[in-house]
Amino acid sequence: MVTVSPTGTPQSPEPTAASRSVPRGLLQVARPKQWLKNVLVFAAPGAAGVLHHRADLLPAVGAFVVFCLAASGTYFVNDTFDAAADRLHPVKRNRPVAAGVVSPPLALATGATLVAAALAIAGGLIGWRLAVVVALYVAVVVLYSVRLKHEPILDLGCVVAGFVLRAIAGGVATGVPLTNWFLIVTTFGSLLVVAGKRSAEHADLGGGRAAVRRTLGAYPPAFLRSVRVVSAAVLLMAYCQWAFERGAVLAHGHHTLWFELSIVPVVLAVLHLELRFESGHGAAPEDLATGDRLLQVLGLLWVALFAIGIYA
Repeated sequence: MVTVSPTGTPQSPEPTAASRSVPRGLLQVARPKQWLKNVLVFAAPGAAGVLHHRADLLPAVGAFVVFCLAASGTYFVNDTFDAAADRLHPVKRNRPVAAGVVSPPLALATGATLVAAALAIAGGLIGWRLAVVVALYVAVVVLYSVRLKHEPILDLGCVVAGFVLRAIAGGVATGVPLTNWFLIVTTFGSLLVVAGKRSAEHADLGGGRAAVRRTLGAYPPAFLRSVRVVSAAVLLMAYCQWAFERGAVLAHGHHTLWFELSIVPVVLAVLHLELRFESGHGAAPEDLATGDRLLQVLGLLWVALFAIGIYA
C-alpha cells in the first residue's frame, strides 16, 4: 500500500514482516544509529586534554566500543518488553520485535550475549571499574524497560542516568577525575534533552499518548516545559562556572579567553534546542544531532574553541 505524506508526496510502502530478514531485523534492533550517544565517553578525557596520548585514547575508544555493545544489548531487552505498546505507535510498530520479524526469545538471547561481551571486554581489557559502570548502566536500563519507564519522574531519572554513566565511564576508563561541575553539566544537559524528547512525544502522539507511554499521560505540557527551563538554567550556570574554573586551572601558559568564548556556542545551542523542543521537535534527539545544521555548526565551534584552549 502506497501512503501519502502530509505534503501530498507519495511515499514508499512500509516493509512488512514477511519482506524483512531476521539478520536485518537484528541489526535494526541493535540501533547502530544510537551509538552516537556513546560519544559521551570521550567527554571527560577530552575536557582533561589527554586524548592526544595513546595510553588514554585507546581505553577511551575501548569504552566507546563497550557501551555500543551494552546499549545495543539493552535495546533487545527494551523492545521485547515494549512490543505490545510499540504496536500502538505509528512508527515504533515497525520495530522488528513488534512486527514479528525477530522473536522475543531470540531478542533476549541476543541482548544477553551482547551485554556479556561488553562486560567481558570492559573487565578483561580495560579494568574492573569500567565493568562496574557498565553493569550499573545495564541494571538501570533493564529496570527501566521492565518497570520504571511506567513511573513518572523515575523514567526521566533512568534515561538521564544512562547518559551520565556514559560520561563517567570515559573518566573511569582513562583515570581522569570528574569534577562536580562536569557532572552537573552532564546531568542537566541530559535532563534537558530527555524532557525535550518527552515534550515532542507528548505533542506527536496526541490523545493516544498514554497507551503508548503511560508516563506521557501523567506529564502536563507545562510540567515538561518547566523541567526544560530549569535544566537549561542550571546547565548554563554550571557550564559558565566550569569554563572559568577550567581556564583558571590552565591559566599558566594558556589564553583563558578561549574557554570564556566557548560559553557563546553553548548558550546559543541551548536556546536553539529549547526553540526546537517548544516547536514540537526532538522526539528523536539523534536526528537533531545528525540533521540540524545550526546545531552542528555550534557544536563544531564549541569543540574548536575548547580544543584550542586545552591543546594549543
